[in-house]
Amino acid sequence: MGDWHPESPARLQAIQDQLIASRIERFLDYREAPLASDTEILRAHDAAALELVRTHQPPESAGPGAYHFVDPDTALNAHSLRAARRAAGAAVAATDAVIAGEVENAFCAIRPPGHHARPSTPMGFCIFNNVAIAARHALEHHGLERVAIIDFDVHHGNGTEEAFDGDPRVLMTSFFQYPFYPYTEDATAPGPHGNMLNQPLPAYSGGDVVRKLVSDVWVPALHAFRPQMLFISAGFDAHREDDLGQMGLVEADYAWITRQLMAVAAQHAQGRIVSCLEGGYNLSALGRSVTAHLKVLAQLD
Repeated sequence: MGDWHPESPARLQAIQDQLIASRIERFLDYREAPLASDTEILRAHDAAALELVRTHQPPESAGPGAYHFVDPDTALNAHSLRAARRAAGAAVAATDAVIAGEVENAFCAIRPPGHHARPSTPMGFCIFNNVAIAARHALEHHGLERVAIIDFDVHHGNGTEEAFDGDPRVLMTSFFQYPFYPYTEDATAPGPHGNMLNQPLPAYSGGDVVRKLVSDVWVPALHAFRPQMLFISAGFDAHREDDLGQMGLVEADYAWITRQLMAVAAQHAQGRIVSCLEGGYNLSALGRSVTAHLKVLAQLD
């Protein structure tokens, strides 16, 4: 999205570097992500949203410095549609692999992120809503009846909420710093339709506050809902070292949250989890936090 932009290719390299440095990389099953089809994308987006990206990304002939800004934070270049298809395709392929029993769970190291992408338009660094596309794939292609979406990014996953608010097949739980981007003032718990447990937290909230929320609100609600599969919008910008947020989580908090979700999945969902990278812009903190998350998912910690 431009050399100045925090949502950069260096994020994925930082994750891979830390996985190698931590010596868990060799225990992981790496798979190349396919490109999501129009059919898969349109399960979560209007046709106009796909057409906007298709028609507004600059042509390759325009050169590497050509961008079309959908909003002040979200730019398209000549490769954006393909990159966004790849990110969504990773989430769909991971869903297929987990439901088929090829793997128990999966983490999608992808960019661009997705949870701000609304059904009608890209937004906030996000082009397509990767988790929403994957969840709809599980429901409509595989026939699951109940899935849970857990979002622990520092920003509210407004696009995911818009996609599923009022859908009884989906329970969404999240926390996010508030007031903060995207300034969705109606983001309240439990939401008007009862399937949204999205909890605003004040700046400088630390792991103790988040762990209490997970224990007291998320876990009981997830057990009551009995999801057949869990999808995680895994944002790591609530880390205390990340300048894009003002919260106080550390790696141990992300590992602890992951353990709670693993326990829910083991009880109700045959262990089935697909986790997709969202935010996280301090490269060192991002790499360390993803490694902590993956160690738990891979049962290496």
